[in-house]
Amino acid sequence: MEAVTRLAPAKINLALDILGERADGYHEMRMVMQTVSLCDTVTLREAGEGFSLDIDGNFFVPAGRKTLEQRAAEAFFQELGRPCPPLCVTLKKRTPAYAGLGGGSADVAALLRLLRERYDPSLPTAVLERVGLTVGSDMPFCVRGGTALAEGRGEVLTDLAPLPACSIVLCKPGFDLPTAELFARCCGTRFRHRPDFGGMVAALAAGSLEGTAERLCNVFEEVLPPEVEREVREIKAEMLRRGALNAAMSGSGPAVFGIFREKEAAAAAVAALKTRYVQTFLTSPVERLDGPVV
Repeated sequence: MEAVTRLAPAKINLALDILGERADGYHEMRMVMQTVSLCDTVTLREAGEGFSLDIDGNFFVPAGRKTLEQRAAEAFFQELGRPCPPLCVTLKKRTPAYAGLGGGSADVAALLRLLRERYDPSLPTAVLERVGLTVGSDMPFCVRGGTALAEGRGEVLTDLAPLPACSIVLCKPGFDLPTAELFARCCGTRFRHRPDFGGMVAALAAGSLEGTAERLCNVFEEVLPPEVEREVREIKAEMLRRGALNAAMSGSGPAVFGIFREKEAAAAAVAALKTRYVQTFLTSPVERLDGPVV
């Protein structure tokens, strides 16, 4: 089998709300999710034996604990009713980890698309999303991509009108933010501001970038530790000073994104933010991910 490669685009949350805890231990979510052009690269080839993972030149051959990539591959072949062949997966990372940008999930989703392409091209996307859900809650969206309303754990997806053409600046401060800790801080919290999903869906349908941007909202921002909240607020303020229509934290953070109508203003914002935050990127919206192999 010749090596095949796919891009693994990151995601942002245009809106994120937590509706409560579920009996299964997860949280009931409602989100508007958007794929962006910041990408890792995932390459798949058949190997001599077992399953191995190469991340930027560092090989990981699991002993005991399986990687998400191996779990996803095994779940894929279980769906096909056949054993998983020996595989080597190579990741070239660009999306910051532990940032709220879905980088790890995007890598696994790209692997699933590669596996479908190589072993069962007729497999419906809905089945691939179901396989992905066995590995992570945001995997179904990362398999599908584009612009979507995500409900339940994140697996109940409704395609939305695409985000209008724009530039999106992503900025991750130099620390990580544990997702489990933030969810714990949400317990019993009465959020002051919640997303206007109806208004955002209508703005997207009308092709209104301004209407969509003005409704950016992430309830996680209300439960950030004080020092994190201050950093997120400063990054948002800098983006707004540089011409962003609006800015918000993505997912469980700490990455912040700003939506710009003008690419020149967005590029200037990237240059300014990079003087303090190395992991700052200029990106744009990406539509559904059913495209060809790269």
